[in-house]
Amino acid sequence: MDERQSDPQCLIVADADVLIRNALAEYLRNCGYKVFEAAMSDEVIIAFEEGAAAIDALLADAELPRRLNAFQLRMWVRGHYPDAEILLAGSVDAAARAAGHLCDEGPHLARPYDAESVAAHIKRLLSSARRRKT
Repeated sequence: MDERQSDPQCLIVADADVLIRNALAEYLRNCGYKVFEAAMSDEVIIAFEEGAAAIDALLADAELPRRLNAFQLRMWVRGHYPDAEILLAGSVDAAARAAGHLCDEGPHLARPYDAESVAAHIKRLLSSARRRKT
């Protein structure tokens, strides 16, 4: 077993709503993930670029503010960190459907989040990614 496999998987939860972001991030930490939080796309980029750990997955609200919207951010991550899994979520049906079309990883997530469902979805996504890489 290599050193990376023993480390907890690392996620970024990006949502401008501090209450939603904090609650979901805390739940995911309790599930054993290392979680960075971001309120805007600029903070996500910084987390990837300065990351003390490799980022395994990004969960971003489709209405994320600042320099890049969530769809542009997805393209940036895909271009710079292709191994990171990406989940986009939307509270508006149209935004959520658009997020689903942009993600190769499958279905989008809808807000409000059900923390258990999000954790289960992330676990399946990361397990599938590990199988593809081996």
